[in-house]
Amino acid sequence: MDDVRHRLEAERRRTTRRLALLLGDFDEVVAASKDTNADDEHDPEGATIAFERSQIDTLVRQARYRLAEVDEALARLEAGRYGRCEVCGGVVPAERLAVRPTARTCVTCA
Repeated sequence: MDDVRHRLEAERRRTTRRLALLLGDFDEVVAASKDTNADDEHDPEGATIAFERSQIDTLVRQARYRLAEVDEALARLEAGRYGRCEVCGGVVPAERLAVRPTARTCVTCA
């Protein structure tokens, strides 16, 4: 289980770094739009500021969801429930956990 913990903790670090970068990007887009008087909704040049904010916001939500998944997997590991299907109580195959270490269910219940 030490290998599993190591993998989950590494994934948590990667996701936390990604989230920090995305939040920085979001802040930059917001700050850049404050000092402009541009009508970005009608600007024929590329993506609008609103579109960029929306894209970054979606990526931030995905990173937060991933972080929550990893934290929940670490909690299951601590509680001795990691690798058990939350629906049927059966064993989640090692192959599934190798591909998706945050899996909560076996293949049948997924």
